[in-house]
Amino acid sequence: MKPRAEFGVFGGSGFYKFAKGARGVPVNTPYGKPSASVTISEIEGRSVAFLPRHGLHHEFPPHMVPYRANLYSFKKLGVQRIIAPNAVGSLRAEVGPGDMVFCDQFVNFTTGRKDTFYDGPLTTHVSTASPYCPQMREVAIEAAEVLGLKFHRTGTVVVIQGPRFSTRSESRFFSKQGWEVINMTQYPEVVLAREQEMCFLNISLVTDYDAGLEGDPRVKPVSHEEVIKVFNSNLERLRKLIVEIVKRLPEERTCECGSALEHARLTA
Repeated sequence: MKPRAEFGVFGGSGFYKFAKGARGVPVNTPYGKPSASVTISEIEGRSVAFLPRHGLHHEFPPHMVPYRANLYSFKKLGVQRIIAPNAVGSLRAEVGPGDMVFCDQFVNFTTGRKDTFYDGPLTTHVSTASPYCPQMREVAIEAAEVLGLKFHRTGTVVVIQGPRFSTRSESRFFSKQGWEVINMTQYPEVVLAREQEMCFLNISLVTDYDAGLEGDPRVKPVSHEEVIKVFNSNLERLRKLIVEIVKRLPEERTCECGSALEHARLTA
């Protein structure tokens, strides 16, 4: 019997500890190998596939992550819903380290990434007006409230190419647009999920203030060391949140994510 999973989670080895009966499953795709073998486990009686987006040893920098292979791997295993936690920098004083943001919008500043499954001849224009699954976001907000976590119901993530961090001028520009957080991997993950008609939930864990806070010299610009330190210190909170989300999500999808291709194609 072929392995199957209902949920997909992009997360590193720290996430495997709270799942039962984890087993590695190699998946081949037309887009090459995914970042690592997919690990399928069980949470609250529901099957969950885990995949470290950066690889087992963090060998894939943001601009080199095999995004299409990763998303196709989940789809091939039957995944319908994806939970995507990631580390982000804050662009606003009121969104502090340790906060979680359930993003509802993104702005893409990446370049050159393979960001579609449809290069022709079947032209496909998928809508990303509301890129993140509304049903999953509502359930995530309920779960965060139950757990007493500090979170923000909405937020826009600006996605930069990486692997370098922003200059102060770039960070100031992003902040002045009113955007909340900054990251290097949300695009094209969320768009590729939509093209495969999978629901996608972003959980942005704030690890730092991007290039510092304007007017406050006490807040230092982000460093990779600090990102990892803060993210790891919040790993248990993230695990509890994911468990609560999986437990609360009904089997039936009431969103429109599962029919994203219905009106996305022009037929002669």
